[in-house]
Amino acid sequence: MDRQQGIKKFLAPPFIKGVILTLGIALVAKYISTFPFFSILGQLVIAIIIGMAWRATFNVQDSWQTGISFSSKKLLRFGIILLGMRLNLADIYHAGASVFLIAIINLLFALVVVYGLTKIFHVEKKLGILTACGTAICGAAAVVAIAPQIKANEKETAVGAAIVALLGTVFTLVYTVLYSVFDLTSTQYGIFAGGTLHEIAHVIAAAAAGGNEAVDMAVIVKLTRVAMLVPVAIIIGIMYQRSEKGQEKKPFSLSIIPWFILGFLAMSAFNSLGIVPSAIAQFIVNCAYILIAMAMAGLGLNVEIKTFKQLGIKAFIAGLIGSVCLSVLGYVLVILFQ
Repeated sequence: MDRQQGIKKFLAPPFIKGVILTLGIALVAKYISTFPFFSILGQLVIAIIIGMAWRATFNVQDSWQTGISFSSKKLLRFGIILLGMRLNLADIYHAGASVFLIAIINLLFALVVVYGLTKIFHVEKKLGILTACGTAICGAAAVVAIAPQIKANEKETAVGAAIVALLGTVFTLVYTVLYSVFDLTSTQYGIFAGGTLHEIAHVIAAAAAGGNEAVDMAVIVKLTRVAMLVPVAIIIGIMYQRSEKGQEKKPFSLSIIPWFILGFLAMSAFNSLGIVPSAIAQFIVNCAYILIAMAMAGLGLNVEIKTFKQLGIKAFIAGLIGSVCLSVLGYVLVILFQ
């Protein structure tokens, strides 16, 4: 009887309304992202902003929270798994060792420097980790993928995603304006953009100034960083679990393994076999972004603007300084290795 009541409650109209609200916001965000400038922001960050604006303008009924939470947690994991169809491991292999090395150095540098800066600015530990991972790996998608590993709450996750999305947007505009000043070939500029910008949307938008060759190379370098989401998530989960336990020694727990991220890697491996038509793979990726945007909407619906001001200012400054340092390092590495 209890199980039947639970199922009925799960499928009750308020639950459906919560899911539909996040879906509606995700679809509106996708439409808005097709316009100039907003394409730089990307669908995910737009969904967060709309969610926060909705909460500030309208009342979100408590009965809808079950559906909103379902979108921000369950659908998020499924979306990240499907997003693996964007990654072709063969492309990373064919790009060459130097490109792979540049991407890894940039990633490790950003993780250490940005997190170190958040410590200096006394940013809350979980938000500091999320800001560093978002800057180093793949923006908002990395933030929401790492969040369960460190048990970050919805406010910390939403603020972290918004910070790295905003930073990426600013740097995309700067890269586009200063493209002629960089004095790089199209290939070099693509490696530079792919190795230092935050979201995939940012990478594509900025690299477009260098032409198709720059965009292709930028995406390969960026996806190399995306591929590192799996090992980074596992390592951070292990390190965070041990730091919370202090000196206490306990057996390794399978609970720290992010199975949904392993699903992401499995989808990438499947896509790398080349048996999935590109049109179908792109459709799956589009569906993944809708699901992740629904999750972002759910996060935004649970965050007040004043929360961003309280938690996000110091983290944003730390991320800004770290991103500048990453850009400088990325430029130097391109000159040295290419």
